[in-house]
Amino acid sequence: MTTGQPGTGKAQPTPTGTDAETRSASASGTPAQPDRTSDAVSGKTSAPTAETTAPIAGAVTDQPRSSDGGTTGATTSGDPQPSKGGGTKEQPAGDAATGEGDGRKGSAATGGTEGGSATSDSTAKDSSPAKDGTVKASDTAKADSTAKADSAINAGKDGAPAKDGTDGGSEDVPVKGTGSGKRRWWSRGKRAGRTDGQAKPDGDTKTDEAKPDNPDRWEAFASAPEPRPSIVTRAGGAVGRFLIHEWTLATLGALALAVLMTWPTLRYPRYTLPQDYWDPSLQAWQMAWSGHILLAEPARLWQSNTFFPELWSFAFSDTLLGYAPAGMLGSGPEDAVLRYNIMFVLAHALATLGAYALARQLGAGRIGAAVAGVSYTYAPWLLAQAGHLHVLSNGGIPLALAMLARGHGWSLRHGYRPERRHDGWVYAGWLVAAWQLSLGFGIGLPFAYFLACAVIVTAVLYYARRLRTGQAVPFGRRLFLADLLGGLFFAGVGLLMAFPFFKVTELHPYAERTIDDISIFSPPASGFVTAPAESRIWGGLHEGARAALPWHPEMTLLPGFVLYALAAGGLFFSVWRLRHRLLLLAGVLVTMAFAMGTRFFDGTFTYVPLFEHLPGWNGLRTPGRLMLWTTLLLGLLAAGAVTALTDRVRELTAQRIPSWPGPWLRTATLLPLLLVAVEGLNTTPHPVVPTQPAAMRSTEGPLLVLPSNQSLDQHVMLWSTSGFPDVVNGGSGFTPRQLDDVRRVSQSFPDQTSVDYLRTLGVRSVVLLRGQVVGTPWEITIDAPVESLGISRQDVGDAVVYRL
Repeated sequence: MTTGQPGTGKAQPTPTGTDAETRSASASGTPAQPDRTSDAVSGKTSAPTAETTAPIAGAVTDQPRSSDGGTTGATTSGDPQPSKGGGTKEQPAGDAATGEGDGRKGSAATGGTEGGSATSDSTAKDSSPAKDGTVKASDTAKADSTAKADSAINAGKDGAPAKDGTDGGSEDVPVKGTGSGKRRWWSRGKRAGRTDGQAKPDGDTKTDEAKPDNPDRWEAFASAPEPRPSIVTRAGGAVGRFLIHEWTLATLGALALAVLMTWPTLRYPRYTLPQDYWDPSLQAWQMAWSGHILLAEPARLWQSNTFFPELWSFAFSDTLLGYAPAGMLGSGPEDAVLRYNIMFVLAHALATLGAYALARQLGAGRIGAAVAGVSYTYAPWLLAQAGHLHVLSNGGIPLALAMLARGHGWSLRHGYRPERRHDGWVYAGWLVAAWQLSLGFGIGLPFAYFLACAVIVTAVLYYARRLRTGQAVPFGRRLFLADLLGGLFFAGVGLLMAFPFFKVTELHPYAERTIDDISIFSPPASGFVTAPAESRIWGGLHEGARAALPWHPEMTLLPGFVLYALAAGGLFFSVWRLRHRLLLLAGVLVTMAFAMGTRFFDGTFTYVPLFEHLPGWNGLRTPGRLMLWTTLLLGLLAAGAVTALTDRVRELTAQRIPSWPGPWLRTATLLPLLLVAVEGLNTTPHPVVPTQPAAMRSTEGPLLVLPSNQSLDQHVMLWSTSGFPDVVNGGSGFTPRQLDDVRRVSQSFPDQTSVDYLRTLGVRSVVLLRGQVVGTPWEITIDAPVESLGISRQDVGDAVVYRL
C-alpha cells in the first residue's frame, strides 16, 4: 500500500517499523530533510533518488547538515525535532524499506553496530554523531558546503528513477545506535566523485581544509553576550559598593549621630563652646599651639608661649598633641574655636565607631554593636565631661583594641582563629594606641597599663597551653615581629610624652598629687546611679542626689539605666559564653571599685596600691574617669544580649508562613538602640566665647594681661593664638609659684615695686582690661598717671596698654 506525496504526483511505499516514526513526524508538519551523504557498501553504492532534486512541498530545503549528510533535525518553526529519548531527531543511516545495506555495519536489518553508521569504518570514525544524540557542528558545516554538488551527481549518475517510484531520493529510516542508548538517525546516499563505489569520509580531502568555517546558524537564537562595562561604569559600581559597605554606613551613621547628639555645637562653631568657655578655651589653645610650633619651630614644642618664663610649660596639663595636624589649619582665636568644635563632634563619632568596631570584632551583630557604640559615647555621666575634650577623646581605645584583636585573629565569640591573622591590622592597632596616648595621660595612662597587662596575660596563656597540650599554637614570626615593633613604638611614644611631665614634677614637686587630693574627687557608690545636670532625661530628677555629692561634676557617674538593664539581661541571655559573661561582669565590678578611689574601703586594696607603685599614676586626680572602662564592659554585655535577641527574631521570622510579622519584629530589635540614644540626650549649654581685645593683636610680648586668675588666663591663652606672643598668664592643672607671685605683686600695678618686678622677669607690656576691673584694685588705679614710673600708657579699644 502506498500513499501519495503532495506536490510530487508520485507514490511512496507505506513505511513500517521505525521508518513510520519519521513519516509521522513529517506528516505533522515537521518533515525530515533528505540526507546527502553516501553509504559505504561493500563493492557497490545505492542508487540516487529524486528526493534530492525534488523536495517535498512545504519542507525546509535550506537547513544545516552534518558531515555525513544528515540534517540537524530542524523544523520549519526553527525548533529541533525531539526524539523519544528527549534529544534531537537525526536521519537514518540505512534503508530499511528497500532492504539495502546487506553486509554493512550499522544497517537497520542487523540492528545496527557501534555508532549506527552505514558508512565504512573510516567514514564512521569521522562522522559519528555525538553521544548526546546530536550531530556535530563541524560536520554540519562541512556537509552544507557540498550539498549542491552531491545533489547534482546523485541526480544525473544513472538517470533512472528509484524503485519506490521517486526521483532517486534516499529513504529515511531509523536505526538504533549502540553506546548511548538513544535513537540515532542517519541518512543514506552517495558520495560524489568516487568511482570505486567506496564513500570517502568527510574531511579526508584537501578541499575540506579550505572550506570556510561557517558559524552555527542557531547562534542567532542564543542570548546576546553582556557588553563590557566602560571605565565610568566600573568606577560608578566601585563607588556604589563602597557607599553601601557596612563600615561606610557605620562611619556616616556615627558622624550624623554625633552632629545630632552634640547639637547646637555646630550651629555657631566660631563663637560658642560646649559646657563652658574655660577649659575648652585652654584646649583650643593647645591644639593651635602644637600645630603652629611643629610647623615653625618643632624643637620648642614643650616650651610654650604661656606661663612665661617657665620651662616645659606645655606639659603642665594634658596636651591633646594627637590633634596637632588639625592645629596646622587656620590661625587666630576664631579658627581655634572652630577647630575645637569640629574635633569635639569628631571625637564623639570616633568613640561610637571604635566601640562598634570592637563589638563587631568580638562577635556581636550589627544592632548589638551599635548599642555598644552609642552607650559608650553618650553615657549620661560623660555629659558632665563635655568641657574636657581630652576625656571625650577616647575613641582610640576601643578602635585600637578592635584592630589588635582582628590582627591576631581573635574574637570573644569564636575564639582564636589562626587563619584570620594579619600583621597589617596589628601595626595599625599599635599606631592608633600610640595616637590615643598622645592625646593625654588622663585617659591614656590606664590604657597603656591595660595593654601591658593584656600582653602579659596573653603570653602566659599561650605558653601554658603549649605546655599542657604539647603542641605549639600557630602564631607566626610576622605576627610576633608586628607585636614587637608596634609595642616598642607605643612604648617609645609613651616615654617621649612622659619625659616632659617628669621634668615638670622635678621642677615643681608641689605639682604632684597626694592621696588627700584623690580623696576629694573620689565618688561614693551613690554616684553610679546619679546623673549630671546636663542629662535631659535624668538631670532634673537627680538634683537632690547631686546636692549630696561633694564635687558632683566628677562624681555623677550614671552610665544609663537602660545600659544597666541590657547588661543584666546579657548575663542570662547572650551570644557570649558563660565564662566570658562572668569575666565581663568581674571587669565591671573591678573598674567600679577603682573608680571609687579611696571611697572603696579607703582604697587600700584598689586605688592606693596603684597610686603608690605605678609610675605616673599619682598624676591622675580624678578616679571617677575610670568609669570609661566600666561603660565599655557594660556595653559589651549589652551587645551580647541584643545580638542574641536579634538572632532569635531572625529565626522566628524565617520560620513563619506567612512572614507578615517579620518586618515588625525586626524593627522592634531597634528599640534597645533607641532607648540608649534617648537616655544620652543632653542640655549642655554653649556660651559665647569672650571677644579677643584689640590690644592682644598689636601688643608685643612678653606681656602680662590683668586681671589674672585661673579662669581669665585660659581666655588669654586662647587670645594669644594671634601670633603666639609670650604671655605670663596661663591656666592648667596646677599653678606655678612664680605665677602666684606675679598675681600677688601686680595687685598694686602700676607702682614702682610691680614695675621693677615685671622688668626682672622680662615683661615688656601690660594689658589692663577695663571690662574686668570692677571690684578689683585696678578699678581705682586704671586712669592714674604713670610718667614718674618711666613707663607709657595708651588706650587701645577697651583696654589700657602699659609699655615697660
